[in-house]
Amino acid sequence: MHWHVNPVIFSIGSVELRWYSLLFISGFILGWYLFRSFFRRERVSEALLDPLLYTLLIATIVGARLGHCLFYQPDYYLAPFVDFFGGKVDPAVARSGMTNWQAFWEIFMPWKGGLASHGGAIAIILAMIWFARKYGPRNGFDFLWLLDRLVITVAFAGAFIRLGNLFNSEIYGDVTTLPWGIIFDLRGETEPKHPTQLYESFSYLLLGLGLLWLYRHRLARLFRGTLSGLFFLGCFGMRFLIEFIKEPQVGFEEDMALNMGQLLSLPFIALGLGLLIYGAVKREPAAAEIPLKKK
Repeated sequence: MHWHVNPVIFSIGSVELRWYSLLFISGFILGWYLFRSFFRRERVSEALLDPLLYTLLIATIVGARLGHCLFYQPDYYLAPFVDFFGGKVDPAVARSGMTNWQAFWEIFMPWKGGLASHGGAIAIILAMIWFARKYGPRNGFDFLWLLDRLVITVAFAGAFIRLGNLFNSEIYGDVTTLPWGIIFDLRGETEPKHPTQLYESFSYLLLGLGLLWLYRHRLARLFRGTLSGLFFLGCFGMRFLIEFIKEPQVGFEEDMALNMGQLLSLPFIALGLGLLIYGAVKREPAAAEIPLKKK
Protein backbone atom coordinates (compact mmCIF):
# COMPACT_ATOMS: atom_id res chain seq x y z
CA MET A 1 0.00 0.00 0.00
CA HIS A 2 1.35 3.41 -1.00
CA TRP A 3 0.70 6.20 1.49
CA HIS A 4 0.97 9.72 0.12
CA VAL A 5 -1.84 11.55 1.94
CA ASN A 6 -1.21 15.27 2.28
CA PRO A 7 -0.74 16.05 6.00
CA VAL A 8 -2.32 19.47 5.42
CA ILE A 9 -6.13 19.48 5.18
CA PHE A 10 -6.27 23.02 3.80
CA SER A 11 -4.35 26.26 4.04
CA ILE A 12 -5.27 29.93 3.88
CA GLY A 13 -2.17 31.95 3.17
CA SER A 14 0.46 30.89 5.70
CA VAL A 15 -2.13 29.37 8.06
CA GLU A 16 -2.52 25.60 7.77
CA LEU A 17 -4.86 23.07 9.31
CA ARG A 18 -3.12 19.71 9.56
CA TRP A 19 -4.56 16.29 10.26
CA TYR A 20 -2.21 15.94 13.24
CA SER A 21 -3.50 19.16 14.84
CA LEU A 22 -7.13 18.18 14.26
CA LEU A 23 -6.64 14.73 15.81
CA PHE A 24 -4.59 16.17 18.67
CA ILE A 25 -7.35 18.60 19.64
CA SER A 26 -10.03 15.93 19.10
CA GLY A 27 -8.44 13.84 21.86
CA PHE A 28 -8.85 16.70 24.33
CA ILE A 29 -12.44 17.35 23.28
CA LEU A 30 -13.33 13.69 23.79
CA GLY A 31 -11.54 13.79 27.15
CA TRP A 32 -13.63 16.78 28.23
CA TYR A 33 -16.87 14.90 27.57
CA LEU A 34 -15.59 11.76 29.28
CA PHE A 35 -14.62 13.73 32.37
CA ARG A 36 -18.01 15.41 32.40
CA SER A 37 -19.60 11.97 32.67
CA PHE A 38 -17.14 10.98 35.42
CA PHE A 39 -17.85 14.15 37.40
CA ARG A 40 -21.61 13.79 37.03
CA ARG A 41 -21.55 10.18 38.15
CA GLU A 42 -19.45 10.96 41.22
CA ARG A 43 -20.86 14.39 42.06
CA VAL A 44 -17.76 16.47 41.37
CA SER A 45 -18.34 20.07 40.41
CA GLU A 46 -18.46 20.48 36.63
CA ALA A 47 -16.98 23.94 37.08
CA LEU A 48 -13.61 22.16 37.28
CA LEU A 49 -13.85 20.84 33.72
CA ASP A 50 -12.45 23.89 31.98
CA PRO A 51 -9.51 24.44 34.40
CA LEU A 52 -8.71 20.75 34.07
CA LEU A 53 -8.75 20.95 30.26
CA TYR A 54 -6.48 23.99 30.17
CA THR A 55 -4.07 22.43 32.68
CA LEU A 56 -3.85 19.21 30.67
CA LEU A 57 -3.44 21.00 27.34
CA ILE A 58 -0.59 23.19 28.58
CA ALA A 59 1.13 20.32 30.41
CA THR A 60 0.89 18.02 27.39
CA ILE A 61 2.32 20.49 24.89
CA VAL A 62 5.06 21.82 27.18
CA GLY A 63 6.04 18.39 28.52
CA ALA A 64 5.98 16.64 25.15
CA ARG A 65 8.03 19.40 23.53
CA LEU A 66 10.63 19.49 26.30
CA GLY A 67 10.72 15.69 26.30
CA HIS A 68 11.61 15.60 22.61
CA CYS A 69 14.23 18.34 22.92
CA LEU A 70 15.92 16.96 26.04
CA PHE A 71 15.59 13.20 25.47
CA TYR A 72 16.08 12.90 21.71
CA GLN A 73 17.98 15.93 20.40
CA PRO A 74 19.75 17.75 23.26
CA ASP A 75 22.84 18.36 21.10
CA TYR A 76 20.64 20.31 18.65
CA TYR A 77 18.32 22.31 20.90
CA LEU A 78 20.86 22.88 23.67
CA ALA A 79 23.63 23.69 21.19
CA PRO A 80 24.75 26.93 22.97
CA PHE A 81 25.36 25.08 26.22
CA VAL A 82 26.86 22.01 24.58
CA ASP A 83 29.28 24.27 22.69
CA PHE A 84 30.11 26.24 25.84
CA PHE A 85 31.14 23.09 27.71
CA GLY A 86 33.14 21.78 24.77
CA GLY A 87 30.67 19.09 23.70
CA LYS A 88 29.78 17.97 20.19
CA VAL A 89 27.02 20.08 18.67
CA ASP A 90 24.55 18.48 16.25
CA PRO A 91 26.01 18.86 12.72
CA ALA A 92 22.53 19.83 11.48
CA VAL A 93 22.95 23.20 13.16
CA ALA A 94 26.11 23.95 11.20
CA ARG A 95 24.68 22.61 7.93
CA SER A 96 21.59 24.80 8.19
CA GLY A 97 23.66 27.94 8.69
CA MET A 98 21.83 28.68 11.95
CA THR A 99 23.52 29.98 15.05
CA ASN A 100 23.48 27.88 18.20
CA TRP A 101 20.98 30.23 19.80
CA GLN A 102 18.61 30.00 16.82
CA ALA A 103 18.48 26.24 17.39
CA PHE A 104 17.84 26.84 21.10
CA TRP A 105 14.87 29.13 20.46
CA GLU A 106 13.24 26.40 18.37
CA ILE A 107 12.44 24.67 21.68
CA PHE A 108 9.58 27.14 21.95
CA MET A 109 8.29 26.38 18.43
CA PRO A 110 6.41 23.06 18.70
CA TRP A 111 4.81 23.64 15.30
CA LYS A 112 8.20 22.85 13.75
CA GLY A 113 7.78 19.25 14.87
CA GLY A 114 9.03 17.12 17.70
CA LEU A 115 6.81 15.94 20.58
CA ALA A 116 7.66 13.03 22.89
CA SER A 117 4.91 11.13 24.67
CA HIS A 118 7.14 10.29 27.64
CA GLY A 119 7.78 13.96 28.30
CA GLY A 120 4.06 14.63 28.05
CA ALA A 121 3.33 11.83 30.53
CA ILE A 122 5.78 13.24 33.09
CA ALA A 123 4.35 16.75 32.74
CA ILE A 124 0.75 15.50 33.01
CA ILE A 125 1.52 13.61 36.24
CA LEU A 126 3.15 16.70 37.75
CA ALA A 127 0.27 18.90 36.59
CA MET A 128 -2.32 16.54 38.09
CA ILE A 129 -0.49 16.53 41.43
CA TRP A 130 -0.77 20.32 41.40
CA PHE A 131 -4.41 20.23 40.27
CA ALA A 132 -5.41 17.71 42.95
CA ARG A 133 -3.73 19.76 45.67
CA LYS A 134 -5.35 22.98 44.51
CA TYR A 135 -8.90 21.76 43.85
CA GLY A 136 -9.10 18.34 45.50
CA PRO A 137 -9.53 19.24 49.19
CA ARG A 138 -12.54 21.45 48.44
CA ASN A 139 -14.13 18.94 46.08
CA GLY A 140 -13.49 15.61 47.78
CA PHE A 141 -10.92 13.97 45.48
CA ASP A 142 -7.19 13.25 45.58
CA PHE A 143 -4.44 12.75 43.02
CA LEU A 144 -4.90 9.01 42.59
CA TRP A 145 -8.67 9.33 42.17
CA LEU A 146 -8.05 11.89 39.45
CA LEU A 147 -5.33 9.82 37.78
CA ASP A 148 -7.55 6.72 37.61
CA ARG A 149 -10.00 8.64 35.46
CA LEU A 150 -7.45 10.63 33.52
CA VAL A 151 -5.73 7.54 32.11
CA ILE A 152 -8.95 6.53 30.35
CA THR A 153 -9.02 9.79 28.41
CA VAL A 154 -5.26 9.68 27.75
CA ALA A 155 -5.57 6.25 26.15
CA PHE A 156 -8.07 7.57 23.59
CA ALA A 157 -6.06 10.76 23.05
CA GLY A 158 -2.96 8.65 22.42
CA ALA A 159 -4.85 6.67 19.78
CA PHE A 160 -5.78 9.91 18.00
CA ILE A 161 -2.24 11.29 18.19
CA ARG A 162 -0.73 8.16 16.64
CA LEU A 163 -3.21 8.48 13.76
CA GLY A 164 -1.89 12.02 13.39
CA ASN A 165 1.62 10.58 13.10
CA LEU A 166 0.34 8.35 10.29
CA PHE A 167 -1.00 11.37 8.40
CA ASN A 168 2.40 13.03 8.90
CA SER A 169 4.13 9.91 7.52
CA GLU A 170 6.39 9.75 10.57
CA ILE A 171 7.47 7.35 13.34
CA TYR A 172 7.04 4.21 11.24
CA GLY A 173 8.77 0.86 11.48
CA ASP A 174 11.37 -1.25 9.74
CA VAL A 175 10.97 -2.96 6.36
CA THR A 176 8.34 -5.71 6.39
CA THR A 177 7.01 -8.35 4.01
CA LEU A 178 3.64 -8.49 5.76
CA PRO A 179 0.64 -7.70 3.52
CA TRP A 180 -0.27 -4.57 5.48
CA GLY A 181 3.13 -2.94 5.04
CA ILE A 182 2.97 0.68 3.90
CA ILE A 183 5.29 2.54 1.51
CA PHE A 184 5.55 6.12 2.79
CA ASP A 185 5.99 7.97 -0.49
CA LEU A 186 6.23 11.42 1.08
CA ARG A 187 9.38 10.32 2.93
CA GLY A 188 10.97 8.93 -0.21
CA GLU A 189 10.55 5.33 0.91
CA THR A 190 10.49 2.61 -1.74
CA GLU A 191 9.94 -0.45 0.47
CA PRO A 192 6.96 -1.31 2.68
CA LYS A 193 7.42 -0.49 6.36
CA HIS A 194 5.61 -1.57 9.50
CA PRO A 195 2.80 0.96 10.16
CA THR A 196 3.76 1.18 13.83
CA GLN A 197 1.55 4.25 14.19
CA LEU A 198 -1.46 1.98 13.59
CA TYR A 199 -0.11 -0.71 15.91
CA GLU A 200 0.13 1.81 18.73
CA SER A 201 -3.15 3.51 17.88
CA PHE A 202 -5.12 0.26 17.96
CA SER A 203 -3.36 -0.79 21.17
CA TYR A 204 -4.28 2.46 22.91
CA LEU A 205 -7.84 2.31 21.58
CA LEU A 206 -8.35 -1.21 22.96
CA LEU A 207 -6.76 -0.18 26.25
CA GLY A 208 -9.05 2.84 26.52
CA LEU A 209 -12.15 0.77 25.77
CA GLY A 210 -11.10 -1.82 28.35
CA LEU A 211 -10.49 0.79 31.06
CA LEU A 212 -13.76 2.55 30.26
CA TRP A 213 -15.66 -0.76 30.53
CA LEU A 214 -14.06 -1.44 33.92
CA TYR A 215 -14.98 2.03 35.11
CA ARG A 216 -18.60 1.76 34.00
CA HIS A 217 -19.29 -1.82 35.05
CA ARG A 218 -16.75 -2.85 37.69
CA LEU A 219 -15.92 0.36 39.53
CA ALA A 220 -17.39 -0.86 42.82
CA ARG A 221 -15.03 -3.85 42.77
CA LEU A 222 -11.86 -1.97 41.85
CA PHE A 223 -9.25 -0.52 44.16
CA ARG A 224 -7.86 2.98 43.85
CA GLY A 225 -4.81 2.90 41.60
CA THR A 226 -5.90 -0.19 39.66
CA LEU A 227 -7.00 1.66 36.53
CA SER A 228 -3.84 3.78 36.53
CA GLY A 229 -1.67 0.71 37.03
CA LEU A 230 -3.32 -1.14 34.17
CA PHE A 231 -2.88 1.89 31.92
CA PHE A 232 0.83 2.40 32.58
CA LEU A 233 1.53 -1.30 32.32
CA GLY A 234 -0.51 -1.76 29.12
CA CYS A 235 0.38 1.49 27.36
CA PHE A 236 4.11 1.53 27.96
CA GLY A 237 4.41 -2.23 27.83
CA MET A 238 3.03 -2.17 24.28
CA ARG A 239 5.18 0.85 23.47
CA PHE A 240 8.27 -1.05 24.67
CA LEU A 241 7.49 -4.04 22.43
CA ILE A 242 6.55 -2.03 19.34
CA GLU A 243 9.80 -0.05 19.59
CA PHE A 244 11.68 -3.22 18.56
CA ILE A 245 10.37 -2.83 15.00
CA LYS A 246 10.59 0.97 14.77
CA GLU A 247 13.22 2.79 12.78
CA PRO A 248 15.64 4.83 14.93
CA GLN A 249 14.29 8.34 15.39
CA VAL A 250 17.73 9.86 16.04
CA GLY A 251 21.23 8.80 15.06
CA PHE A 252 22.55 7.80 18.48
CA GLU A 253 19.86 5.10 18.82
CA GLU A 254 21.46 2.98 16.11
CA ASP A 255 24.15 1.71 18.49
CA MET A 256 21.85 1.12 21.48
CA ALA A 257 20.53 -2.28 22.57
CA LEU A 258 17.35 -0.53 23.71
CA ASN A 259 16.32 2.72 22.08
CA MET A 260 15.37 5.88 23.95
CA GLY A 261 11.64 5.12 23.74
CA GLN A 262 12.19 1.77 25.43
CA LEU A 263 14.47 3.15 28.13
CA LEU A 264 11.95 5.87 28.94
CA SER A 265 9.12 3.30 29.03
CA LEU A 266 10.73 1.16 31.73
CA PRO A 267 10.05 3.60 34.63
CA PHE A 268 6.39 3.86 33.59
CA ILE A 269 6.07 0.07 33.42
CA ALA A 270 7.52 -0.09 36.93
CA LEU A 271 5.09 2.63 38.00
CA GLY A 272 2.19 0.57 36.65
CA LEU A 273 3.28 -2.50 38.62
CA GLY A 274 3.74 -0.35 41.72
CA LEU A 275 0.23 1.11 41.43
CA LEU A 276 -1.31 -2.35 41.05
CA ILE A 277 0.55 -3.55 44.14
CA TYR A 278 -0.41 -0.39 46.02
CA GLY A 279 -4.08 -0.89 45.17
CA ALA A 280 -4.03 -4.54 46.23
CA VAL A 281 -2.35 -3.71 49.55
CA LYS A 282 -4.29 -0.56 50.50
CA ARG A 283 -7.62 -1.83 49.10
CA GLU A 284 -9.09 1.66 48.97
CA PRO A 285 -12.32 1.75 46.92
CA ALA A 286 -11.84 3.24 43.47
CA ALA A 287 -15.34 4.70 43.54
CA ALA A 288 -15.64 7.90 45.52
CA GLU A 289 -19.24 9.01 45.81
CA ILE A 290 -18.65 12.57 46.87
CA PRO A 291 -21.56 13.86 49.01
CA LEU A 292 -23.44 16.93 47.97
CA LYS A 293 -22.33 20.05 49.77
CA LYS A 294 -24.64 21.48 52.37
CA LYS A 295 -26.27 24.76 51.50
